[in-house]
Amino acid sequence: MKVPRPLTRRDAVRLMTVAAVSSCLPVLPIGIAAGNSRWNPRYALASSLFGEEPLEAILAVVKTTGAEAIDLWPRKHGSQREQVDEMGAETFAGLLGKYGVRLGLTTRFDLGPFRLTDEMKFVSDFGGKLIVTGPQGPKGQTGDNLKKAIGTFHEQLKPHIEQAEKHGVVIAIENHSGMLLDSPDAIRYFADGIRSPSLGIAFAPYHLPQEPALLADLIRHCGAKLALFYVWQHGKGCMAAQPKEDELQQLPGRGPLDFRPLLTALSEVKFDGYTEIFMHPFPRGIPIVENVQQSAVEIRKAKDHLDKCLVDL
Repeated sequence: MKVPRPLTRRDAVRLMTVAAVSSCLPVLPIGIAAGNSRWNPRYALASSLFGEEPLEAILAVVKTTGAEAIDLWPRKHGSQREQVDEMGAETFAGLLGKYGVRLGLTTRFDLGPFRLTDEMKFVSDFGGKLIVTGPQGPKGQTGDNLKKAIGTFHEQLKPHIEQAEKHGVVIAIENHSGMLLDSPDAIRYFADGIRSPSLGIAFAPYHLPQEPALLADLIRHCGAKLALFYVWQHGKGCMAAQPKEDELQQLPGRGPLDFRPLLTALSEVKFDGYTEIFMHPFPRGIPIVENVQQSAVEIRKAKDHLDKCLVDL
């Protein structure tokens, strides 16, 4: 991947212009919708939902999905993070300003948790606050062995958390099947060991038992240590080719998971991070449906379903 060039004085001026544009956007208390005192999600849009489509085309539809920020993904799931490196900081800043979108976060499973120093600077320079990545450690651990492995991971993270603190960003570790954080116990142990606001959990229901009460309990256990919430259910999975209607069952309102208990728990803990409506297409690197516009429509349908769920809370 192309190494990002350092920001120039001209880049800095353009970034300040974007900040000025962003400051003109409606600013609401975190989690509160205009004219509404109840808790509501703050949405970010994952660029991976659109495969390797052009970044500008994606930024143009962010607001139509109900999102306020973009989450940049690299290959193999998308290519928008590489596209930013190719176009340069100035052009990217201009696109953010043009469409009134913030850089909320980047997702960097490709880098892992111990190679994020350059990405921290990139995210911080554009006003982002979060980098999502995966855990590192032995798989298939339980009981005391699991606690020990997670304790070791926390120790290994310490110098990287210090870097995140300096840049004002959060490293969010996603619970993921086949990795260290792949069970409810692992999430609890990891959450209990978090001591810095620059470390958090990216909570993915897809990778957990599809039991609303259990998932809601985990949300409450994590509380303020939640950094990102994926509105993402397992449905019929995403690891093999299947009819598109089956694949889309990962989205809220499509598959069987009732998200209302999860949304209730998020409201109770006053979750103030970003929420992402999410799924994986098969194969990776393509839009979830035919093109950018139709994919945005599917995401908006999912948000409309969540809006109805929130009314019932």
